[in-house]
Amino acid sequence: MTSPQEAARQADAIAARVRPPVFPDREFPVTEYGAVGDGRTDCTAALAAAVAACHAAGGGHVTVPAGTFATGAIHLRSGVDLHLSAGATLAFSRDPAAYLPPVLTRFQGVETFGYSPFVYAHGQRNIAVTGEGVLDGRADETHWWDWSGQEEFGWRPGLPQQEDDWPLLWRQAERGDPVEQRVYATGHHFRPNFLETYRCENVLIRGVTFVRSPMWVMHPVLCRNVLVENVTVDSIGPNNDGCDPESCRDVVIRGCSFRAGDDCIAVKSGREADGRRVNVPSENILIEDCEMLHRYGAITLGSDMTGGIRNVFARRCRIGGPGLYFGLYIKTNSVRGGFAENIQLDDLTVTHLTKEFLTCDFYRGEGDTGDHPPRVGDIGVRNVTVERARRALLVQGYPHAPVRGLRLADCSFGEMGEDDLLGNVEGLILDNVSGTRTCG
Repeated sequence: MTSPQEAARQADAIAARVRPPVFPDREFPVTEYGAVGDGRTDCTAALAAAVAACHAAGGGHVTVPAGTFATGAIHLRSGVDLHLSAGATLAFSRDPAAYLPPVLTRFQGVETFGYSPFVYAHGQRNIAVTGEGVLDGRADETHWWDWSGQEEFGWRPGLPQQEDDWPLLWRQAERGDPVEQRVYATGHHFRPNFLETYRCENVLIRGVTFVRSPMWVMHPVLCRNVLVENVTVDSIGPNNDGCDPESCRDVVIRGCSFRAGDDCIAVKSGREADGRRVNVPSENILIEDCEMLHRYGAITLGSDMTGGIRNVFARRCRIGGPGLYFGLYIKTNSVRGGFAENIQLDDLTVTHLTKEFLTCDFYRGEGDTGDHPPRVGDIGVRNVTVERARRALLVQGYPHAPVRGLRLADCSFGEMGEDDLLGNVEGLILDNVSGTRTCG
């Protein structure tokens, strides 16, 4: 088990190592390239021209002044900081054609060519989205959300949905079909993520607000040195995860607020056969001084975690609300596989959860039907106060693959509605813990 001192040292090292990119003091106002902030004029070409000019000049700030600027996909390039001034809104098109041609992306942990994320970068260095403005995806029950297949969000029997396409993509991944053959854009219904950086280095997202996302909000994939700071996510749509670092190394998520339609922060690393093919873990992730207010897991590992997750630290966070389910939620099984190791939580204040503070149940979903038993262990929880939840702990490993190493120290659990559920857990330590109702 990682000691508290070692956990603090490792977290501090990540904080020191992850630094924001620095941009030349040059500005490229989008209005000088034809953008009009009237909410009606299509500014896609103007934004692209400003990004190209900034990149060609060696980098700087593409500035968006106060106003509402209608646009399609924005593709960032190396050296570009897309800066939204106070009062600026980027209002993204509801027309799927505005997100063509298809680009390389990951949909639910599987590589494919699909609709472009609204803000996208591939293979770039030193990029940013900053400022005090708003990125509005304009998704609702008749645009994007209805593709989820959930009647709560506008889908009705007979309408197209993403699950119509998923079995084919999954089979292609299982067969090992080349990614270039997996094209799911025109005529298909995989919703794009809002902001995605793919194989990028030195990424900064700071200060902005995201609303009405089509699917996941922030999705760094296979990136290094990512800083997400003082960002607000207020998007309670289907699968509207707040921030999903996937197969990334050295990530800091700091000072952010999440009202999400799914997991607030979900660390991922690919799914099943495709996750084993890419085989890149997420590692060295620091979450600090954030608040998680709504929906499923406050901090989730998985369920797309086939490539593995290690060295995740969360500290000084505020968690809880009437619509929030879990505190720490580890989702895997013998179909997904992967590992979660060295997961350390410290100094968390939790008001209320509708389910468990910590859930890790290998039998969730497919049960024990696969050939890839997961490896989960070295989980430390320290200095945590939970006022109200259904349980403190629901942890169930497999007999042949138990959860190894779970320590709670200096924790207080208040009003817990039910006994804890524990099965196939080796090395459980409760050190100065009050209020748990441990059984099993």
